Amino acid sequence: MRVLAVLRMSFWALGRNKMRSALTMLGIIIGVGAVISLVSIGEGARGLVEEQLQSIGTNIMYVSPRSIRGAGGARGSAGQQGTLTAADVAAIRRDVPVIDSASPIVTSTGQLIFKNKNRWAQIQGVNEEMPDVRDWAVEDGEFFTAQDVARNQRVIVIGSEIVEELFEGVDPIGQTVRLRDQPFRVIGVLESKGQSSVGQNQDEAVLMPYTTVQRKLLGQTLPRVNQAMIKVINPEAMSVAERLIDELLRERHNLEEGAEADFGITNLSEISESARQITLILTLTLGSIAGISLFVGGIGIMNIMLVSVTERTREIGIRMAVGSRPVYIRLQFLAESVIMSITGGLIGILIGGALAMLIGFAIGFDTTVSIESVSISFGFATAVGVFFGFYPAHKAASMEAIDALRYE
Repeated sequence: MRVLAVLRMSFWALGRNKMRSALTMLGIIIGVGAVISLVSIGEGARGLVEEQLQSIGTNIMYVSPRSIRGAGGARGSAGQQGTLTAADVAAIRRDVPVIDSASPIVTSTGQLIFKNKNRWAQIQGVNEEMPDVRDWAVEDGEFFTAQDVARNQRVIVIGSEIVEELFEGVDPIGQTVRLRDQPFRVIGVLESKGQSSVGQNQDEAVLMPYTTVQRKLLGQTLPRVNQAMIKVINPEAMSVAERLIDELLRERHNLEEGAEADFGITNLSEISESARQITLILTLTLGSIAGISLFVGGIGIMNIMLVSVTERTREIGIRMAVGSRPVYIRLQFLAESVIMSITGGLIGILIGGALAMLIGFAIGFDTTVSIESVSISFGFATAVGVFFGFYPAHKAASMEAIDALRYE
């Protein structure tokens, strides 16, 4: 019953100065709200990065030609000395046992024309395994075959946005578009995938056999490719695949042991892990910065409680004179501090969660208000109330009754 009485008196004391109590809680409200909203935004950003990386695949790696140093330390161009060929990609697919699928990539650009409509497009020349490499299904029609690649067929597979812009109201399958004054037959439409992790609109894709791009669009006589996209059987085999590919290409390119490679291997699993680490650090940094405002709010609570102790000195003296024990006086002032912290924390959680959702909606990604961030923020707010409320409460309980009664 004594504890309940102390709590009633604490609420009564806070209610006497509603405006002051509300302003005191404001620091805690802002602190908790900032922690919740910033951590939630950080978690949402991390989830977006992971989702984008997953859309490409954490078991994907790229092999690209790279320039090497010549005599005198000067670097040659990638096209002159750093070579990568379709035969290299085929050897990787054939001789590295942990490879699931692989495709060379040759790029070009051009204007697609269909009747009276046209649009500029980025052209990617790939092989028949690209849908498996990218886990990219054909929504309508079909993808080109190995035979189409071998025969340099003028066939293309396009993204959904290309369909909307060029073939409005018309079935694109079987239609002929012109590119650099050459006819190309549309044989497939890719499923919609949206933006990639690097901001590229994947629904604008235009894919055709890489041999067709080399010979029909670029007029190449050498079988060089811009890069190779390789899918490993699982993420755990990435390091093994990277080592085996390095050994194979060094052998094929006649590179001596220790010599600088004329190719580069990009491991997306490493990039994915680095991105997770960066977003985690960003989230923790934002949370820590917001946590400072909680500390400042705690100082505000201690300041107001010290003022309250001074204002209520005679009240404390009277209570002691009629037999109230110091432990209950200490408990009352401590309870007032904790009540303000807990109330401010609850309001801050609601405001922070709402703010996080609004910001996420405005930016365009889902924010995640985690149980961990709510628990930590609320627990820290309560701890702030106890920590910063203890000294004023102890000061009030340590007064001598006679001195308190004489206080003017």
